[in-house]
Order: sequence, then structure tokens, then C-alpha cells
Amino acid sequence: MRKFVRRVFRLGLLAGIGYAVWRYFEKQRSASGVGWEAQPFPYPPQPRESAEGKAPPSRPLAGDAQPAGATAWVEPNGDTCPATHPVKAKMSSKIFHVRGGTNYERTKPDRCYRDEAAAESDGLRKAAR
Repeated sequence: MRKFVRRVFRLGLLAGIGYAVWRYFEKQRSASGVGWEAQPFPYPPQPRESAEGKAPPSRPLAGDAQPAGATAWVEPNGDTCPATHPVKAKMSSKIFHVRGGTNYERTKPDRCYRDEAAAESDGLRKAAR
């Protein structure tokens, strides 16, 4: 009986140490602000940032000033872009067209950008002609 008590005590002590180590690393991981979001069965959990771990949204610099309500891109009106966003972009080809270009008039846009820089910052490239 004495051997049994010693073994149970040692096992409990080992389990307690393991639990303390696990809690230490769990606390370190949660302090980083990254958590896990459960996914449907065949997919693994995806990392996500918790609300307190997020950085505040950055404000535009003085040189990047835009008019109130201006956005980088807008939805087209049928086959045309509004005057405020004249750059036409096709998302399937990742190409944008500017006024005066060979294919500008016949391009049916997926998005309309305010300028070339906005389209390029979105990962698009300028049409060759």
C-alpha cells in the first residue's frame, strides 16, 4: 500500500508541474493578443487578433489629404466610371486603364479608382497601351 501512495503522490506532483508549465506558456501566448477562431470540421483553427491586441487605425498624413468621403475605389455605374474616379480596373486581369488609353472606352470596369496611385497600391498594373 505504501508503494501505491508514493506512486500516486509522484504522479500528482508531476501532473502539477506540467500544469504549471502549461499555464505559464498559455499566459505568454495570450499576452501577444493573438487568439484562435474555430473553423468547420476539416479546417484547422485560424489565428485572429483580439480586440485589445489590435493597433489603432492609422490616420492619413498631411500630404495624403483627401476630400471628406473620398475612397480609393467605387463601384462603376454600368460601363462607366464617375468623374471623381476615372481609372477603370478589371479585377480578373489585375489591369487598370486610364483616360486616353487604347482600350479605355471599351473596357467594362469592375472597380473605378480615383487615380493611378490608388490602383497600383491595390496591386493592379497599368495597361500597356
